[in-house]
Amino acid sequence: MNRFEDLLEKDGRLVYKIKGRSMKPMLRENRDLVIVEVPSARLQKDDVALYKRGEQYVLHRVIAVGDGFYRIRGDNTYSLEHVSDEQILGVLTGFTRRGRNHAVTESGYRFYVRFWNFIYPLRFVWFHIKRGLKAVAEKLGIAPFLKKLLRRG
Repeated sequence: MNRFEDLLEKDGRLVYKIKGRSMKPMLRENRDLVIVEVPSARLQKDDVALYKRGEQYVLHRVIAVGDGFYRIRGDNTYSLEHVSDEQILGVLTGFTRRGRNHAVTESGYRFYVRFWNFIYPLRFVWFHIKRGLKAVAEKLGIAPFLKKLLRRG
C-alpha cells in the first residue's frame, strides 16, 4: 500500500475518502473525498493541513501560524495540537461532498470557515456542559434518558 507522502511526492496531489469525525460537519467519514496537494508555501490560518502524527495521517485546520510550527485543531475537536513544519505533508485544496466538487477558494466555503471559527467559543462551552451532564447522569443512573434528550436538541 502506498503511503500518502509517497503519492504526494509522485503526483503532487492525493485524493482519498475521509476517515474519522474530527472535521465534521464539513467532511463526513467514509463519504466525502478530499483533494490534498503539496503546499507551494507555508500554510496560512484557516488552511486545512494533512500531517502525520506518529503513523497516523491527520487532516485538521490551522488555527494559528508560528515560527516553524502551527497550532492545529479539527473542526469537531476541542484541543489544539502543536505541529511542526516538518510534519506537514499537504494542504486541502478541494473536496467532494454529495457528488459536488468544492474548492477551498469558493465563497461558501470561506463563509463556513469564518462562521465555524466565530462560534467556536459557544461550541466549546456546549461541549463541556454536555460532558458534565453526562458524568452527573451516569452517577445518577439516568444516562440513557439524558442521551435521548440531548439527541433531540
